Amino acid sequence: MSLSASASSTKSSAKVIQAREPSKSAGYAVQPPRFKRWMVTSLWGLGGLLAGVVLWWLATLWSSSPLMQQFGPAAAFHSLLEIGGWSETWMHVGASLQRIFVGLAISLGVGVPAGLLLGLSARAHAALTPLFQFLRMISPLSWMPIAVMAFGIGDAPIYFLLGVAGVWPVLLNTASGVRHLNPRWLMLGRSLAATKLETLLYLVLPGIVGSVLTGSRLAIGVLWIVLVPCEMLGVSAGLGYLILDTRDRMAYSELMAVIVLIGLIGYLLDSALRALFAAFGQR
Repeated sequence: MSLSASASSTKSSAKVIQAREPSKSAGYAVQPPRFKRWMVTSLWGLGGLLAGVVLWWLATLWSSSPLMQQFGPAAAFHSLLEIGGWSETWMHVGASLQRIFVGLAISLGVGVPAGLLLGLSARAHAALTPLFQFLRMISPLSWMPIAVMAFGIGDAPIYFLLGVAGVWPVLLNTASGVRHLNPRWLMLGRSLAATKLETLLYLVLPGIVGSVLTGSRLAIGVLWIVLVPCEMLGVSAGLGYLILDTRDRMAYSELMAVIVLIGLIGYLLDSALRALFAAFGQR
């Protein structure tokens, strides 16, 4: 076979291979842009919210009682715009957010060290896991009478209840993150004669950031749910107190507006934790 014939056969084989294997540029061209994907996802989410509002409206139409009309979406959104302009409303929101952040700080301050202990020590895991699982199954609200007797009326019992509610997601996710660390990292630390403190600071803690953020997101959800009944313990500020206040005043459209506001703030808190996880939890 001549050299020119060999070259032509090589070129033809390369063309066949190129035709069979899609190019990277073609693959990237098929993928929709990130903004387009975000728009499609947002439209689906907006459609779900609108469907929920329609179901809410139909549920109020089902009853012929005029009182039920005050619980409808039209009255609720009108009251939401109205109370949104009151400085008193944002004072209640600020009080609730302060309690949430203090409760999350307590949960992280207790849950992360305890999770590290369970994840790093097999003996501690064997000894403490049954106790922690037992305590985790107790509803945080069942501690209300004990919290009031121990701490009195005010913010202190609320902080205790929020700490009890939020510590378990942080603790369990931290322990799980430690146990699922790449063992090669720890072997590398030992081979470099790293101390236990250096291993903790430079290998373990950076490796469990995602797990801690996941636990924090779960804890925020639990804290936000537990907060409203906790704020009915005799405090004079907070969204839970505002629920009782609107009920006592029989301002039912405002009551529904506060419920919508609670859901909106909870959604924003969860979105913030999701953004933090996307930024720092997947490194």
